[in-house]
Amino acid sequence: MEKEWYVVNTYSGHESKVKEKLEAKAESMGMQDYIYRVIIPETTEVEVKDGVKKEKTKKMFPGYVLVEMVMSDEAWYIVRNTPGVTGFIGSSGKGAKPTPLLPQEIDKILASMGMSRVNIESEMAVGDKVNIVDGPFKGMMGKVDNIDLENNRLNVLIDLFGQETPVEVEVYQVSKA
Repeated sequence: MEKEWYVVNTYSGHESKVKEKLEAKAESMGMQDYIYRVIIPETTEVEVKDGVKKEKTKKMFPGYVLVEMVMSDEAWYIVRNTPGVTGFIGSSGKGAKPTPLLPQEIDKILASMGMSRVNIESEMAVGDKVNIVDGPFKGMMGKVDNIDLENNRLNVLIDLFGQETPVEVEVYQVSKA
């Protein structure tokens, strides 16, 4: 089974508590191989009040957290029964498992937070073959030439008109071949 992203509904204002409890539960029950990341989607806004600039963190989706997990019966049970969780989005109820977010959906949310669905440090290396799944070079294959961890970008060598050409892409625009 593959890890995917799911949207979990929480009591509004309890997102941080749910994140803490879920991460603690996953660790204490040895479920780190099923429940990977719990994220509260947030953006930082600059507010000017009385001539003073203040950075303010704002929740993108109040009352929701994103969970990267493998949807097994046990992992599903743990998430559903975490205090503060009211359920999954995309589940019809009646014991039906929820549908995961599409890669394009989670990529947009994570990119706006400066994050990526792909963990570059552990999942990508120079020389790896990748498929470009978004942007002007969508549908092309290439080889990772350089990794910019700080900016979540990759330099990929693609075959353009019979010549190896370097292109710069965001991490979310590629998938490992």
